[in-house]
Formats: sequence, structure tokens, C-alpha cells
Amino acid sequence: MPASSSRTPPRGVSRSADPEEIVRRAREFHRTGKATTVAGKHLKAAAILRRGLALLDHHSVDDVTRVEVRTRLLVTLSWCLAETSHVDDGLTLLAGAREDLALFPDFPERDELLGLLDGNRGVLLFRVGRLEEGITHVDSDVDYHERQLAEGDGDVAEVVKALVIALTNRGNAYGELHRITQATRDLNRVVDLAAEHDMPFSGAIATHALGNVLQRAGDLPSALRRYEDANRAYQELEPGMLLRLRIDQAEAMISVGLADEAGRHLDEVLPELRRQRVGQDIAEAELFRAAAALLDGELVTAKRMANAAQRKLVQRGSPAWAAVAGLIALRVDVLRALESKRPSKRVVDRALELADRLTAQKLGDQAAVAHALAVRVEVRRGNTDRAAELLRDVPRTRRTSPIDQRMLVRLARAELALATGNRRVALAQAKAGLAELGRMRDQMGGLELVSGTALHGRELGELAVRLVLDGTDTAAAAKRLFTWLERTRAQMYRYEPVESTMDSELVESIAEVRQLSRALLRARLDGHPTSTLEVRYATSQRDAMRLGWSASPWGKARPVADLKEVQAELDDRAMVSFASSGDAMVAVVVVAGRVRMVRLGSASAATEAALRLHADLNALAPDYLPAPLAEVIATSARRQADLLDRQLLQPLADLLGDRELIIVPTGALYVVPWGVLALCKSRPTTVVPSATAWLATVQAAEDAAAGVLLVRGPGLQAAEGEIDKLAGYHVDATSLGGEEARVGTVLEALDGVTLAHIAAHGEHEPENALFSRLELADGALFAHEVGRVRRPPKQVVLAACELALNRIRPGDEALGFAGAMLASGAQTVIAASSRVGDEPAAAAMGDYHRGLASGSSPAVALADAIAIDPLRRPFVCLGSG
Repeated sequence: MPASSSRTPPRGVSRSADPEEIVRRAREFHRTGKATTVAGKHLKAAAILRRGLALLDHHSVDDVTRVEVRTRLLVTLSWCLAETSHVDDGLTLLAGAREDLALFPDFPERDELLGLLDGNRGVLLFRVGRLEEGITHVDSDVDYHERQLAEGDGDVAEVVKALVIALTNRGNAYGELHRITQATRDLNRVVDLAAEHDMPFSGAIATHALGNVLQRAGDLPSALRRYEDANRAYQELEPGMLLRLRIDQAEAMISVGLADEAGRHLDEVLPELRRQRVGQDIAEAELFRAAAALLDGELVTAKRMANAAQRKLVQRGSPAWAAVAGLIALRVDVLRALESKRPSKRVVDRALELADRLTAQKLGDQAAVAHALAVRVEVRRGNTDRAAELLRDVPRTRRTSPIDQRMLVRLARAELALATGNRRVALAQAKAGLAELGRMRDQMGGLELVSGTALHGRELGELAVRLVLDGTDTAAAAKRLFTWLERTRAQMYRYEPVESTMDSELVESIAEVRQLSRALLRARLDGHPTSTLEVRYATSQRDAMRLGWSASPWGKARPVADLKEVQAELDDRAMVSFASSGDAMVAVVVVAGRVRMVRLGSASAATEAALRLHADLNALAPDYLPAPLAEVIATSARRQADLLDRQLLQPLADLLGDRELIIVPTGALYVVPWGVLALCKSRPTTVVPSATAWLATVQAAEDAAAGVLLVRGPGLQAAEGEIDKLAGYHVDATSLGGEEARVGTVLEALDGVTLAHIAAHGEHEPENALFSRLELADGALFAHEVGRVRRPPKQVVLAACELALNRIRPGDEALGFAGAMLASGAQTVIAASSRVGDEPAAAAMGDYHRGLASGSSPAVALADAIAIDPLRRPFVCLGSG
């Protein structure tokens, strides 16, 4: 026999054992081995299957029965070997089994076994990217079982089971070839068969595969919904499948720009994959980890992971996947080459050689990326004619081409146009690329996805801004810069939220996060170990976040702000929109019907001063600091505030006069409480993520909002009587405190009120901004939940620490508690941009509400309240003001 097995007969079985018993035992080894394989334990499964082969090799068994059982054992063993060593090992086993079958031309199971061999040979070829070749083998397996089912031949349950497996495998292959129609046809048939014949696990596998197909078709929200459906089924039916699902989920995360989340996700998956020694899955996980690192700018990690994946894939005989890993390594080298004065021609040659290999593997999208990289390097080398020649060879992108590929091709065209002096074409390419990205964003559900997509347009946006800044500082240039900033920043705030409710599973998932949050807090307070709870808490957060991703689209996109409309709405106010390009900081000032661009020096200097000011204000926050220490910290904070004021605002003083300000920050400037800066002292100042977002808040339709809600969370001694005091300023106030201030009660009470004031301890969660939280009587109220209130309050006051903070993503996509409120429809949010003590917070809010009661607008009332003690009252007015 061509396939080897153990030379030693299994223990406990004599050579004279009954042949029927031997066959029964061998079949049992096959059933057990197959189940172990399905659970992902391939090494253990291989050992079990070899025991079955050894039984047959060392005992007298009827030849036809022997070849039938042996073929089944070898088919399953071939998969185990292909997964843990080299695919050729598995293919060799299958070839040997086929030779054995040829010796027995006529017995009942022969056609079935030939179909089984063909189907599994096709699957092994699929695993290493030989898709077209594999499909021809699986076709015969599908045809055989379709005939059986139509003719009612054989055990219907077994026929359907085999057909489902074959259709699932072929559907997966069609999906990888972007033959979406054929893929969905096969996989939907599997879902129908699984439902009809009570095969939930097969249905889960097909649902998972449909997620992969939809991902390749560019329908990411639908793909994520399928993944979550499969996730639920796997957890109940076969947890061993979750690792493979996690890899595919990570690929989807990367597609929508959630590179950091995908990286953390894969860092958890890889150790378990390595423990199980699942070769192909390890390599794919490393490949996607490299892709995530590349998007996140972690070039060392990207190169290391890509090289590791490529080595494994070459060893496994997977040239297509190996070429994809090589493409990620190439992208790292190209980025480094573009930073040098004269990139080496070797990088171009490598890119073109890889493009040819990818084309030979029928990976057209990846080949287009390699070609585009060669174009970019030739442009950087100054060889524009050669770059133009190469650009003509770049394959056309399709509607289903990955968004990062489409953005890269646009970038290559823009850079070539710029290098040949055609700024108009360069800007047109940037505009078209960002419009493509916007169409993708319009489909997304959940703020994380809407904000994450900006990552893919980062370089195009930066190129456009740099082009405008490289020109003269004219009014026309300022207008162009204003328009480009609005096209590239804070796009998630462009959406008019649609009415949406959380499904029950998401509600339960968030409740679990809340429960773990409380348990973690208690453990810390009691001095108990927290490592296990922290892992469970992080995992629970991510599970809840993924459920939110598969929601319906976040809302209807509003048009980008038109400058004339902004000017008309500003009236006598001034808008200052900050931006940076490289190390250059610039402001676009819209005031009195004019637009001016003012250069403001070093962006890195402004960033450093902003972060130092933030750190000083955090240090100054505790209520009872020793006076000498407080003075030292305050002196440092004033120094940083003066630096920022001199760099960012004093050069604009003549333009601004004494007008009320609307400020659009960038990057680290989001942490600045502007009332601390001299030019803003006592000046009404509103902070907004973009002019487009500001227009949306000031032009929001009037609704039937009514009433004031005052909420006091636990542990705020200074607020004990403060809420009662605030109630005295409002005739229609409802107060919730103590045990009444529970999450469900507060969420219900928030719906439809004019003003909601929440005095509670809060915490910004930088790694998972939508789980920034306010502590209420029964646990945390998360930004994730507040963002789904059906009719958000018109004005929200968050009298808590640092909930004006955001996680700033590329494109100045600012995501956090206050950001979630604004994105979900609140018009104004008052919140602190750093830590604040209980006593100064209570005092500031008393002064603020007194101002509101006297008829002042939120921006005016807050400016007056902050001016009393700016360093201890680092609140900002967000939204409409």
C-alpha cells in the first residue's frame, strides 16, 4: 500500500481477532478521528486515524472492506497531514488511496469513495490557493451526490451530508475567486439543506462561508452579521471552529480600517493556533496580523509577521498565499523606500516580479497593488515616463476590489499627476477616492465602523491638504483648504442617525460587560487579584462591540458643509479650523464673510504643549492637594497654556476680535480646554469635530423635547446637595439619585428631554472608546448605550472626569462618550477634557446652571463659569453652543 501506517499492531488486539470486530474497531477510530479533526485537534486526530490503519494492516480482513474503510481513514488523515505539515503529504495519501481503489473496479461504495477522494483533493488544493484546479475535482463530487439525492439512491441523510460538505467547499472557492453569484448559490443551497435536514452545524459553516463571500463582495455589514450568526452557533455546537472564524473576522476588521482592533484580536488567537499547530491557519493569522500592523504604521511588526507567514506558506506548498504574504512585506519596503532620497531600483523590480507571480496565481487585485507600488517608487525616483508606462499596466479596479487597493491606485495616479505638474488631476484623484470611501462608509453600522473607514483614505487626504498648503496663502487657497478639510475629517458626524434599537443579544452582551466592570472594580477596591477578570472584561467588551458592528447603517449622510452656508450661519461668530501637514500647523479662519489661512509654526510643538497641559490639569484635579504642590502644578499648566495661546490664538487675534468662537481641533488639540487659554478667557467658545457637524447641530429641526433631567451617581459627596440646588434653577426638573439612578431608568429618562445633567464619576476608555462610562447605582452606563437613545436630549451636561475626551482616529475621527452623544443627535454637550475634582465640578455646574436660568446660551454660560477658576474647571462646550 502506498500510504504508510504503524508497523506495530494496536495494543489489546490479537492478530487472530475476529475480522468483523477489526472492521468495527477501525470504523470507530475513523469516527473518533474525524470528530477530533473537526474540533481542530489535527495531531491527536492523526494518531487516532493511524491506529485504525494499523488495525487493518495487521489483521485479516476482506479486501473490499479493507480498501473501503482504509480509504475513509486516509481521506481524513490526508487533511490532518496537510494542516500540520505539507499539503503534498495529504495529496500523496489521496493518490495512493485512488491507486488502491483502481484494483477493485466493481463494488457498491466505489463511486462514493471516488467522489470522496475527488472532493477532498479539491479541498486540499483550495487550502493552498490552487482554486481552479480544485474546483474541477469538487465538481465531480457534487455531481455524484446531486444524482444520488435526485434518484433517492442510498441513505438520504448520508447523501445530504456529503453534498453539503462538497457544496460548502466549492462555494468557498468560488468566493475566493470573486465569483459571487456561484458562491452564494452553493452556500445558500447548503443553508436550505441544513435547515431541511436538521444539520445546524453544517448550516453554521455555510453561514460563516457566506460571511467570507460577502466580505469579498464589499458588503462588510452583511458579512459581519453572518460572522456573528456563525459565532453563536459555533459556541453552542463546536467551539473548535471559533479560531478560524476569528481569523476571518480580523480580515473584515482590517477591511473597514479597524487595524488596531484586528491586531489585538489576532494576538489572542495566535497562541492557541500555535499550540494546536494548525499550519495554514497560523500562517493566515500571521499574514493578517502583518496587514493590521501595516495599516497601523507598525512597520517592524508588519515585516516580521509577513516574513514568518511567507516562510510557512512556502513550506506548505501554498504559492498563492505565500505571494500575498510577500506583498505585505513589499509594502513595508516600499514605504521605507519612499522616505529615502533615491529609492533603489531593486524595489521596483521586486514589485513587478511579484505582480507577475500574483497574476499567474489569478490574484488580480493583489497584482494591481504590486503594480501601483512600483508606480509610486518610480515617481519617487523621478522616472515619471516609466511610472506612466507602469500605470497603464495596473489592472482596472472593480466594484468588489478591496477598498485599500482602490485607494492605493488612486494615490499612485495622484502622485504621478503631481510629479508631472498636473495638480488638477492629482486633486481630482483624491476627490474621487474619498468619494468611493464615503460610499463604503454609508453602508456601515455602528460608530466604530463609520469612524474606522477613514484609515483607508488617510494618505489621499494628506496629499490633498499638502497640495493646498504648498501654494500661496491667498483667500482662494484658504477656501480650497477649508473644503478639503471638510472632505477628510470627522466624517462620522456627517450622518443623520436613523431610529434604531438594540437587539436583545446586544443588550445582554452589554449587561455582561457592566456586570464584569462592577466585579473588577470591587476586586480592585478589596485588593483581590484581577488578571482573570480583566481578560474576561476585555473579551466581553469586544464581543459586544462586534455585535454593534453588524447593526443596520448608522444613518443618512449629510452633504459636506458648503463654505457660503457656514458663513451665513456664523453671522457674527468666527470659526477656526486647525489642521496639520507634516510638522506644519495651520488655521483656516472664517469670519465676517472672509476666509483666511494662517500658518502657526510647528505641529509637534503644539502637540507637546497640549499633552503637557492635559497632564498638568489631571495632576491638579484632586480636591485636597497640598497648597505648595498645587501651585507648582498650576504654574506649569499656565506655562503650557501660554505657549498654546501664543502659538495658536494670538496670531489670529486681529481677525477674531472679541467674537464668539467655533473651534475645530485636530489631533492632540482635542484635549485642550480652550477656556484656559488667555484669548478664550470669558469668551464663549464651542468645540466641534467639523464645520459639517456644527451645521448639523445648529440647523437641527425643532422637536417636542421637554423637561430637565438631573442625575446624581454614587460616591459624589460634593454633589449631595448640588442636584437639589440645580433643580431650583429649572421649574420642570426631574431628579434621579441614589438607588433611583440606575442604568435602565436613566436611559429611559434621557429620551426626549431638553436638558440632561449627569453628575457621576466617569472614565474615558482609550482602547475602546464606546465603552467610556459613567458610574451609576447599578454599574456603568456606556457611551455605546447612550448613542442609541431614540430621542437624545438636546443638551447634555456630563459633570464627570474627562468624558469630553475622544479616541482620535485618522481623519480626526473623534470617538468617545461625548462624541457618541453628538453623533447620535444631541445638539450640545458640556463635558470635561481632563480630570476634575468633585468640588470644583459641583461649583462650576452651579454657576453654569445659574447662567442658563438667566437666559444665557450654553457657550456663554460655560465661559462665565470657567473664567472663575479655569485650571480647576476644564470643561468644554461641544456641538452647537
